[in-house]
Amino acid sequence: MIIHLSLEIEMRTRDENKMQAIRIKSIQLIVKHGLDGFSIQKLARAAGVSPATIYIYYKDREDLILQLCTELTNQMLQASIKGFTPDMDFEEGLKLQWRNRAAYFMKYPLEVEFMEHIRYSPLYDKVREGVASTFANSMGAFIENAIRRKELARLPFEVYWAVAFAPLYQLIKFHTQGRSFKNEPFELTDRLMMLACERVLKGLRP
Repeated sequence: MIIHLSLEIEMRTRDENKMQAIRIKSIQLIVKHGLDGFSIQKLARAAGVSPATIYIYYKDREDLILQLCTELTNQMLQASIKGFTPDMDFEEGLKLQWRNRAAYFMKYPLEVEFMEHIRYSPLYDKVREGVASTFANSMGAFIENAIRRKELARLPFEVYWAVAFAPLYQLIKFHTQGRSFKNEPFELTDRLMMLACERVLKGLRP
């Protein structure tokens, strides 16, 4: 019984290691070569497994990409609302989201770049179907609460999102590149991030 249990644990560990290798190499290959340059054969070689092993976990290439992107997108969305509640003061809630998003994007730059590849592909519509609705519900309630309390102007959602988050993403891009538009060294600090956030808040108020 003890021997059987040890073998079971060893096999499970081996399987988890294979799964992790498949996930990591999928992200790396798609970031480096794009979707067109990604295949199960290339992935198998990079991950050190057989194509048959990959097909144990995924139906096909598309299933692998969709599962991985859905998982990472949900992970990112949950990280962005850590400590967040929809009834927060708008300024407090937006600043928290900025800090959460910046922390995630800077900790997982490769995963974020992978998700960007999928976002601009036909596959992304299918990813949307698997994304947790709790995030959309929380954001909707947060925005409506802020409008009702006259902390936020009523805007088309796309305009709100562009104003609220595009400046943050540009700052993160500068940080990731290590350079600003002036080709000078750049590091995103909390002070700089909150300086930009304050300007965004002014633009979003009624």
